[in-house]
Amino acid sequence: MIEQTPELIEAAKAAEPVVAPAIKGIAAIGAGLAAIGAGIGIGRIGGSALEAMARQPEHSGMIQTNMIIAAALVEGVALFGVVVALLQG
Repeated sequence: MIEQTPELIEAAKAAEPVVAPAIKGIAAIGAGLAAIGAGIGIGRIGGSALEAMARQPEHSGMIQTNMIIAAALVEGVALFGVVVALLQG
């Protein structure tokens, strides 16, 4: 077994983890992709909801409620993706 001297233990505690700059760049790209995906998803939800309301105006309240719930779910997933990507970097 290797002896652990107090100097070695202190040096190991003081050492900071080395993260390659490429990993941080990839994390930023992942966060950007999550944000772009959320924008596209919410845009499609809004466009489809407006089209549905134009076709059936009597159901616009129900369509709008479902649109807001779907947009919130997409935004929640995007936020999770951004947080995970940034925690990697």
